[in-house]
Formats: sequence, C-alpha cells, structure tokens
Amino acid sequence: MFPEMVSAGKCFLVTGAPGVGKTTLIIRVLEALKLSNPNLKIQGFYTREVREGGERIGFEVVTLDGRKCPLASTNISSWESQRWPNVGRYKVDISSFESLALPELQVKEDSDLFVIDEVGKMELFSSSFFPAVLRVLESNIPLLATVPLPKSGCRDIPGVARLKNQTGATIYTVDNSNRDAMKEQIYSNLADLLQTH
Repeated sequence: MFPEMVSAGKCFLVTGAPGVGKTTLIIRVLEALKLSNPNLKIQGFYTREVREGGERIGFEVVTLDGRKCPLASTNISSWESQRWPNVGRYKVDISSFESLALPELQVKEDSDLFVIDEVGKMELFSSSFFPAVLRVLESNIPLLATVPLPKSGCRDIPGVARLKNQTGATIYTVDNSNRDAMKEQIYSNLADLLQTH
C-alpha cells in the first residue's frame, strides 16, 4: 500500500535497550542542529519519564516547543482509565497522547525535519498514530525517530518492523559505549541532508 515511500537516507531510526539514552541522544542532536541552523523548522515530540521520589511512575509526551501531556502512568485510577490499555504496570492515556502528538505530525510544506520519540508499544495503541507516521514518510521530509529494541527472542512490533524495513531507513543501535559517537554521526548525516533538502 505504501511502497518505497521514503527517499534513500531520509529515515533515521535510533534503537537501543531501555534507559540507554535514546531520548537524550535525540535531544542532543536537535540542539546541535538548531545551533548550526537556527532557522530549521522541526516538528514532533519526545517522550520522557515522570518520576516521583526517585521512582518512575509514568511517561509524558513533550513537543519541541515545550508543551506536554501524560502518555502513561501507574497513578491513574479513574473510572475512565479502567478501559485504557496497559503496558506492564502503566495505563496508557491514548486520548491525551493523540491530542498533543498527532497535530505535531501534520505535514506542512515548510517543515525541514520530523522527530518522533518514540514509535513504541504505548504510542501504537493509538489507531491514528501509525497512519500519521506513514504520512510523514510519504512527505519525503527527513524523519529522526526512536524505536524500541525487541526483547531477546522476540520480534519487533509490526509498526516498528515496517519502519526498519523501509527503503532508505538507516538504523543506529545505541549502547553505553557508542552514545557520543552516534550523536556525532547522526548529527553529521542530518546536517548534510538538511543542507540539500
């Protein structure tokens, strides 16, 4: 249905174990890109942990201009949340996620880059999210996204597998020993691409 959507070298996927620093790496790449080209028009969001007393109690979505909303939490016990999907011990607030993340994925003519952190199990509970990701790919605007590493012996989530198998996708596997080198490599590749975009 969506064959060969993205041109070679325009889909950058960062993967790695949980907690290895994928989001931090994405933010550092974005900071470097903005420093070298303050006029870049970048759309998207990243996901960060919500902690209370040193314990992770959930996740929130943060747009690149600083707006945020809940994605998932262990502390939600409303009547409505009883129908929400679970990922481990977290209840996923699809409505909240969609209200903030989906508008950030609307393709605009003047966009230079899309950032999606992350295309993961929680986000994919939204039936509107992956079609929005596909529209980004169809737009041929460069995409920098994070995707989870499958658990040992398991396959990728279907949406993640589809992104990884996309013609033109470059996959960067981050670990504790190569994080800084990966940041420089991704920054360099994106900076070169964005000069010609």
